Amino acid sequence: MRFSDKGVYNIAIDIGNTFCKIGVAYGDGLAMSRKVLRDGLLSGLDELTGGRYPDIIIVSCVQEDDMELYRALENRCRRLVILNGRTPVPVKNSYATLETLGADRIASAVGADYLFPGEDCLIFDFGTAITIDFKSADGTFKGGNISPGMNTRFKAIHQYTNRLPLVSPKAPDKLKGKSTEEAVCNGVVLGIMFEVEGYIRKHPGYRIVFTGGDSIFFADKLDFPIFVVYNLVLTGLVRIAAYLNEIGA
Repeated sequence: MRFSDKGVYNIAIDIGNTFCKIGVAYGDGLAMSRKVLRDGLLSGLDELTGGRYPDIIIVSCVQEDDMELYRALENRCRRLVILNGRTPVPVKNSYATLETLGADRIASAVGADYLFPGEDCLIFDFGTAITIDFKSADGTFKGGNISPGMNTRFKAIHQYTNRLPLVSPKAPDKLKGKSTEEAVCNGVVLGIMFEVEGYIRKHPGYRIVFTGGDSIFFADKLDFPIFVVYNLVLTGLVRIAAYLNEIGA
């Protein structure tokens, strides 16, 4: 039996640079998720729904708008929601430039508020970029910062220098690299670790939430209580879809 056989449901889609995550939800709870290649999104969605279309498909996309894809998704649901800074969400939003706010960032904040209500949250999303965002105990998205991700740093130091190699990440076993490869690896990995530690130490009492592709890599190396939520964006998208139904928007 497919999940779509159980009744009214919504679909959440998190479109990244290479992969997409598809989440199925009844109400505001994420029931299941699936990861597919970007090119396999529609076929993966059709397999999951079995032709029984959801009430809402809500999308967070880090790429440029793909109108052809959006039209295809629109034909597979009652209502398509492309999340942006102007979409009604169940948190307050104090960001100054809503038109430039990444959908994944606001979805993560909503997800953190749903999972950790009444708590200050410091949210790290480790992907092509590292986003560091703040959600307050009163349910306000306070904004945050954006930094190059781990693989972005490795590629940049290789591409913008003449002789430094392209290095694969691994856990440093000492602070001082004894070879150029070790020096590059330590510089990138330890640099991110010290960056993250700096934010955490300046915000005592905050719930520390990691998400994104490199979240486990760094969570294992930091001596802090960290909650890794692999599907934080999907969790937020599902909650937003339920909220839109609640308010009739």
